[in-house]
Amino acid sequence: MPDTPLIDSIKSINDSISFDEETGIFTLSEVDCWLDVAKKIKELKFDYLMCITSIDMENNQLALAYNFNSTETKESIELKLIFDKDAEISSVESIWKTADWHEREAYDMMGIKFINHPDMKRILLPQDWEGHPLKKDYEAPDYYHGMYIPKDKTSWE
Repeated sequence: MPDTPLIDSIKSINDSISFDEETGIFTLSEVDCWLDVAKKIKELKFDYLMCITSIDMENNQLALAYNFNSTETKESIELKLIFDKDAEISSVESIWKTADWHEREAYDMMGIKFINHPDMKRILLPQDWEGHPLKKDYEAPDYYHGMYIPKDKTSWE
């Protein structure tokens, strides 16, 4: 869990950042300011974006959980964005290059669109694949280009 001065520093970046004492997670409720918030997080020496996790929430909302590490101070934080499923989120690829692949995966699997991403296209599935397989409402097709897609995968485990 981050220490109190770090918590205060991050919360002071923007009024829409809250901190959950129980989980140790920061939440940004106004995603329109995400790019500015991300730049400030980088200024606080969080130079390593470890991963971005996409989450299908209830009530037509999605979320992104960003995990950051400072290689200098050895501190880690998680910041979550919660937004409407149709929202477009600012890319942070210009700040952390590792966001390139993470954002493309979130797009491919969950359909989250990133504004100003330099190569916003699928990364895991073919470009002509329909839908986003990790969304709760996703229905897998029976066939892809004439190939049967098995629904029962218990024999693979």
